[in-house]
Amino acid sequence: METLFATERLRTLLPRIQEFVETELYPLETTENLTRDFSYIEPVLLEKRKLVKQAGLWGLHLPEADGGLALTLCEFGQISEVLARSPFAHFVFNTQAPDIGNTELMHQYAPEPLKERYLRPLMEGTVRSCFSMTEPEFAGSNPTRMGTTAVKDGEDYIINGHKWFTSSADGAAFIIVMAVTNPEAARHKQASQILVPMGTPGVTLVRNIPIMGHAGDSWASHAEMRYENVRVPQANLIGPEGAGFLLAQERLGPGRIHHCMRFIGIAERSFELMCRYAVSRELEEGTVLGDKQFVQGFIADSRAEIDAARLLVLRTARHIDEQGAAAVRDEVSMIKFFTANMMLRVVDRAIQVHGALGMTSDILLSYWYTHERAARIYDGADEVHKSALARNILKGYGLDVKRKK
Repeated sequence: METLFATERLRTLLPRIQEFVETELYPLETTENLTRDFSYIEPVLLEKRKLVKQAGLWGLHLPEADGGLALTLCEFGQISEVLARSPFAHFVFNTQAPDIGNTELMHQYAPEPLKERYLRPLMEGTVRSCFSMTEPEFAGSNPTRMGTTAVKDGEDYIINGHKWFTSSADGAAFIIVMAVTNPEAARHKQASQILVPMGTPGVTLVRNIPIMGHAGDSWASHAEMRYENVRVPQANLIGPEGAGFLLAQERLGPGRIHHCMRFIGIAERSFELMCRYAVSRELEEGTVLGDKQFVQGFIADSRAEIDAARLLVLRTARHIDEQGAAAVRDEVSMIKFFTANMMLRVVDRAIQVHGALGMTSDILLSYWYTHERAARIYDGADEVHKSALARNILKGYGLDVKRKK
């Protein structure tokens, strides 16, 4: 892979991680493992986690005090790309969303008792977590509007609300819930983030929402949730009261680097599958798919687009490391829609080259095509990011963005 941004420690780490992924995880990518409930493959993946720990590759995203390497965002982004080459790798390395985002958030903002009780098991990989923000009654593109409330009662909060797309809720030990605690405040200061143990009375996992015909499983599920008079201590507040939106934005900047590098890893693996098939699939004696100009065009376009996306994302990661996420919001918007679309184009081309085989579950492409179409929607739809980017650009040319449309 491209090493322009690789540090000395990455030049050592990346080959080791890639070898582990290819040796230990590629063989698991069977039709059964990709299509059956996660409980079918989970015991095998937990054994692979033990191998990761034995290899000294566990917790790479963590601070040094917790056994990690204190990698920069730019460094970890390149690791995330390698892990994305297999659907199982992020789980095996305990860097899957939303756990990695919750880990980063709690490291910085959770009070010590919450860190000891919930964060430590999350880092050790003995529990999973989820993040509950999006609501079916309100547009996900505007997270400052939500109906879920957390009202103070003595030393507790009473939470009531309706959420969906609470990813990986099925099997999670706890939830971080976004709820309105300060309804009279400015709209960006109304919500807070509160940790809720999954077994708390009043918490209901209504269903795992079917996605493109797939019901989801306990690992990659997208749950609809109800919170009905859920009582939790005010001590479960993460960060200051009313800072929920700001914490969500702070979480999403680095989170989008993780996602975008994951998209690049998926595109790179799809590209590899496409090229291997192009040189091996015989059309007639002495002729293979790779001889056809249409296929050559797919390959040339894909190579250029993957490399361009990687450079764009790693530049943004470096700028976040240097300046913080808030200072590079335009870059974050740019990489989100650019990289998601690039990845989907490459996967689509790879399917086209494989023909009918590409539509089956015998290879990874159909899995990614189904699961990753959402890349253009979650963490902000393409249209929202493009509009925000364009408005900020036009400000520099004198456009009054506050005028009525």
